[in-house]
Amino acid sequence: MDFTAYQQKSRKTAVYPSIGHPVIYPVLGLANEAGEVAGKVKKIFRDKDGAIGEAERQALKGELGDVLWYVAQVCTELGLSLDEVAEHNIAKLYDRLERGKIGGDGDNR
Repeated sequence: MDFTAYQQKSRKTAVYPSIGHPVIYPVLGLANEAGEVAGKVKKIFRDKDGAIGEAERQALKGELGDVLWYVAQVCTELGLSLDEVAEHNIAKLYDRLERGKIGGDGDNR
């Protein structure tokens, strides 16, 4: 599935309350779901010595899907497409790579 199709299809399921600005709810959901991904990985290292088996992969796939859903809703609320966000990100990363700045920190390196 491509990003445009995903964004359009996922939007049909975007039923959430408007609390102030429409971007607030999906941004909070994104933070929550990203935390769930991190929590599952933490528990894999705590309980399974870091071994990621098929059950763990499937659980992470589900959580990553939830992250993707919220990213799509944030993009839609901001009038952005997932395609343009992905293209912008790759252009930024390749620019850094070409300049030898892929490592380090800071947005404007």
